[in-house]
Amino acid sequence: MGCKCANKSEEEQEIDKKGLEDGNLEKAENDFNSNFKKSNLDLLGLDEQINPNDNEIIENNNYDDNNDEFLLNEKYANYPYKIVELINNIREDPVGYADIVEQSIQNIVLEEDKEDPSIKHLIYKKKIKVALTTGEKAFQEAIDYLRTLSPLPPLEFSQEKCIPLPNTEEELNNPSFLKSQVKVLREQTRIDVFYKDLIKIPEISGLLMIVDDTNKNAGKKRRALLSNELKYIGVSSKFIGRIFVAYFSFSKE
Repeated sequence: MGCKCANKSEEEQEIDKKGLEDGNLEKAENDFNSNFKKSNLDLLGLDEQINPNDNEIIENNNYDDNNDEFLLNEKYANYPYKIVELINNIREDPVGYADIVEQSIQNIVLEEDKEDPSIKHLIYKKKIKVALTTGEKAFQEAIDYLRTLSPLPPLEFSQEKCIPLPNTEEELNNPSFLKSQVKVLREQTRIDVFYKDLIKIPEISGLLMIVDDTNKNAGKKRRALLSNELKYIGVSSKFIGRIFVAYFSFSKE
């Protein structure tokens, strides 16, 4: 499976043309993450809050109230295997998953935000709020796409493909860090697609990657997850302080 990728083959260049190669996806992720930071943290569910109506805690999307980084990483140690299992379930039954995406539309609500009144939110099980860029339109596009697909073979998890994670918040917030890690990894193995995700709950992470409701490069994550050309997946994840981050990589061989 391993190969050196300093010089791209014609095959890899073709992947670029199809929008799978993700040197630009990191910028899209940074743009999306900036929207999170600019928006009200309570509305985005990044700080825990109590609903006065039912006393339910609204769970954070990528933060956790436990400040012990070691315990958090133990708690979420199985995330890579859970998300790969979920992705493969979607690949094996994309039409069935379209129904799940369709059902989730009813959980999209509009909430006025002081800085950006256009912000929409997906409310998951009445506990989790996730900011959306487009909302229902992006969900419908994902549904229509899923319903055109035939079952796909599962991706094979490869530890060799896992991208080394940042050790500090400074590295996490450095736009060049992920690219630099992939560059080093490509000297050892092939990586065709890579991106970053910040959602710690596999069900939400998978849904948002399939819907792929971002400002730029929308649909690229979905095409990677549902590609018939890509065969291998690497997922590495960890908490840095209270912040969760996961790196995804895909390859054809």
